[in-house]
Amino acid sequence: MRKEKDIATIERRENDRSIVLQIKDLYKSFGDNHVLNGFNMKLYQGENLVIMGKSGSGKSVMIKCLVGLMEADKGIISVMNKDITQLDQNTMDDLRADIGFLFQGSALYDSMTVRENLEFPLRRHTDKFNEDMDTDELVEEALNNVGLIDAIDLMPSELSGGMKRRVALARTLILKPKIILYDEPTSGLDPITAKEIILLMQQIQETYNTSALIITHDVDCARVIADRMILLIDGINYAEGNFKDLAAMDDPKVKAFFKH
Repeated sequence: MRKEKDIATIERRENDRSIVLQIKDLYKSFGDNHVLNGFNMKLYQGENLVIMGKSGSGKSVMIKCLVGLMEADKGIISVMNKDITQLDQNTMDDLRADIGFLFQGSALYDSMTVRENLEFPLRRHTDKFNEDMDTDELVEEALNNVGLIDAIDLMPSELSGGMKRRVALARTLILKPKIILYDEPTSGLDPITAKEIILLMQQIQETYNTSALIITHDVDCARVIADRMILLIDGINYAEGNFKDLAAMDDPKVKAFFKH
């Protein structure tokens, strides 16, 4: 059951409604397969927004367009008031440093230790930190925040699935991103480990004041983590609201998401 947020936190989020990410009228087709048909969404500062959709509904395509790995046919994607469709490659690379991405499969480098996996993004984005900042200190801070400091010198092959997910999350956090994109964060994990990851996501939001876009099929994850939800159906934001309101809707397309 979700831990109740304190009144001060709720009031802060209601008063600070700045939009950190916005998608307007996004279209993407592959031949005759129209995947996105005018998708719209807004992510607010300090919010956990969950997007659910069936396999093939366009969630992954939307994410790839969002981070610039795929070009949309039409539409506007604004990240922290910057239209990414108009950015040159260098500016886009700089912007990506403020967007953390937790990949579904964790995507750790097998030939690197946990320490080296976390150091890798620091080497790519040295301009984001002061020269006098201690790399070891940043790595240890990130691992402490996911409860894995003892694994710092282990190889990925020595980690369980849940530990790999935590290390991947630490690597995401090390650049102190303003936005985190979670792609199926509980996929492939047993129920106990999945619950631990969900609680860790909540802790990270509170510690770092991040805004999070969470792609998931996991209804339990959505129930616990979502401040707001969007159901991606037929290439559009078909339904939007909090978990309780969406779960109570009579629309058969919506009800299908909440059957166990």
